[in-house]
Amino acid sequence: MKPTLVVLAAGMGSRYGGLKQIDPMGPAGETILDYSVFDCLRAGFGKVVFIIRPDFESAFRDRVVRRFAGRIDTDLAFQTLDHLPAGFTLPAGREKPWGTTHAILCARDAVTTPFAVINADDFYGRDSFAVLARRLTGQPADTTEYSMVGFTLKNTLSDHGTVTRGVCRTDARGFLADIQELSGVRRTGSGVECAGPDGPLQLTGEEPVSMNFWGFTPRIFPQLDAEFQAFLATHGGEMKSECYIPTTVGSLVKQGQATCEVLRTTSPWFGATYAEDKPVVQASLAALVQQGEYPANLWG
Repeated sequence: MKPTLVVLAAGMGSRYGGLKQIDPMGPAGETILDYSVFDCLRAGFGKVVFIIRPDFESAFRDRVVRRFAGRIDTDLAFQTLDHLPAGFTLPAGREKPWGTTHAILCARDAVTTPFAVINADDFYGRDSFAVLARRLTGQPADTTEYSMVGFTLKNTLSDHGTVTRGVCRTDARGFLADIQELSGVRRTGSGVECAGPDGPLQLTGEEPVSMNFWGFTPRIFPQLDAEFQAFLATHGGEMKSECYIPTTVGSLVKQGQATCEVLRTTSPWFGATYAEDKPVVQASLAALVQQGEYPANLWG
């Protein structure tokens, strides 16, 4: 059974200043997402589920989904604020999305096979998809042995502002032991730092980080539901609280409810967090085309 690719595409890109999921980046007008779907196809994935907001469904279908007609099975799942577990209601005045754990839960009805999860606006590279596809293909649908593709922190930063990163600690076998969501991460003259409760904290830059490239099975959905309910019980009344998937997976690992192997990849990572990142992304994609890694026109 072929694995499914689940794409987190519901964000509007507030720091970027627009709907970056459908912003042309490649030499023939391709989006970063086009490259992800191209890579998932040649890695052997059989379906793509896009998690989006209902208000840009029409634009997303026209400018993204139609490109893949006849190439791979596609489906849409919608992340809405009022999509909550039984017993919980949307707090008055809440406008911010609930986070990536909630987003994945919104795709529950569309996923029946082992699946990967990615961000729509991150470039992960051919080898990353191949590595994770090998891990997911033939995996039992009821196992709680999960995985993630890890990248090196210093190679995932923007020169134009701070970012949030899930910094990982692994055991001797290469399995996730702990993951911490750090905000305000940026380069400094001496290395890398992040925001801490009492001021900046220093990092080496060599730490493995999650870039939201995960490998799961459908068995995770009831686990996510339980973790999200616990989050809502504690933080549901806050207007800007978010339930992040790295934190949720870290919690499952600590509780002994799951394992998560950190997979190594030779692929580069890059993304467009800020509008100023776009020329860097365009140059990086053009270089990969020049090297023969991708055709000049993905769908031509």
